[in-house]
Amino acid sequence: LLQKLFQVRQCEDSFYRNRTRPCLQYQIKRCKAPCVGLVDVEEYAQDVRHSVMFLEGRSNALAEELSTSMETAAMALDFERAAEIRDQIALLRRVQDQQSMEGGSGNVDIVAAVVSPGGACVHLISVRGGRVLGSKNFFPQVAIEESVSDVLQAFLEQYYLGSMERELPAELIVNSAHEGFATLISALIELRGEELVITHRVRGTRARWQQLALTNAEQALGARLANRQHLAARFQALAEALGLDKPPARLECFDISHSSGEATVASCVVFGPEGPLKSDYRRYNIEGVTAGDDYAAMHQALSRRFKKAAEGTGKLPDVLLVDGGKGQLNMAREVLQELAVPDLILLGVAKGVTRKPGLETLYLNDVEHEFTLPGDSPALHLIQQVRDEAHRFAITGHRARRGKARTTSTLEEVPGIGPKRRRELLKHFGGLQELSRASLPEIAKAPGISKKLAELIYANLHSE
Repeated sequence: LLQKLFQVRQCEDSFYRNRTRPCLQYQIKRCKAPCVGLVDVEEYAQDVRHSVMFLEGRSNALAEELSTSMETAAMALDFERAAEIRDQIALLRRVQDQQSMEGGSGNVDIVAAVVSPGGACVHLISVRGGRVLGSKNFFPQVAIEESVSDVLQAFLEQYYLGSMERELPAELIVNSAHEGFATLISALIELRGEELVITHRVRGTRARWQQLALTNAEQALGARLANRQHLAARFQALAEALGLDKPPARLECFDISHSSGEATVASCVVFGPEGPLKSDYRRYNIEGVTAGDDYAAMHQALSRRFKKAAEGTGKLPDVLLVDGGKGQLNMAREVLQELAVPDLILLGVAKGVTRKPGLETLYLNDVEHEFTLPGDSPALHLIQQVRDEAHRFAITGHRARRGKARTTSTLEEVPGIGPKRRRELLKHFGGLQELSRASLPEIAKAPGISKKLAELIYANLHSE
């Protein structure tokens, strides 16, 4: 939406810094390509400011400002620019119509909570100036005996008292009352100096808002519980496929990512019965191995992961998945034997000849126990999900590390070489490539470079 209205970039910083020509987003008029300087700095800054105004709910002020800009462009006979702003205003008006809530006005947050034996969900709808800015679901961890009002009270305290920068509306509409609301209102007035009203018995338009938030919360919780049950069925199917007495409680999967041996990164992702445990995810920057040697990289990553576990600290997985074939599986067995890690279930996941999903070959504990699963097997789907997540996590880390390496000069690692001296050195030799070709005596002859410093520079440039 912001891309259509203001054409501001949505890419990651690492992607942005490494662009040498516009990407597809520029071609389809979704970005003005600030990465390669195809837009004036002041114009792009104004687009960003307009985006902030839109996200803050100041759409009317934004529309008035754009109208003024359109009239100015027309008076200057810049009719093409005026037409562009006209189309921008038309799109903004359509968005405003979609955001409008019938009969609504003012700044209101609607908060609804639902609790079931499987969990709880709190749904928040933010209305500013009678227009919906957005909504969000929260899934707090609650005890079985907690009521809806208790969940609401705890959520409101944490949400509005936990961040002083968060905007406080004039009114909160909730779906259940709690005796602690009065204390909450007093605390908010004392801390933030703003009046607040919390209501739960509403009529007309506000009752429809309340029902909408409640319906969204119920549907979100139902979808979450259904997904959890679906995942539990996959874990049960995996247990049956591997011949386990009960479903595994913790799965870990390792993968290696690099570009022809450059910036090798290993990833470890963790899954439990409720899905990915992202707080337990780990990345390992691989050093000191032959470029492109996946086996050595896997050995280093697994050794670093299970060294502490072998000493009695840290959690051990019930099933350890290794993305790769027989070689990677044998390497994992070797590491576990070296560290004397208690018996783990090892599962090697090798892509088929065509590398198509559903044709994977699996190895259980050793290469002799080779088997496959049907393409529609829930157990195979779980294995694919975990494997693909490890692959994604490894690639993300690799790209970030590679991007950092390509935008960092090797001279920055030399002690005693600051920005000024580095700039003078490159200027003297005409670039890093010519400096790399220079001999030690030639480097020592450069202005401001001592013999000792020249030795450090030369050693750093020829360390590989």
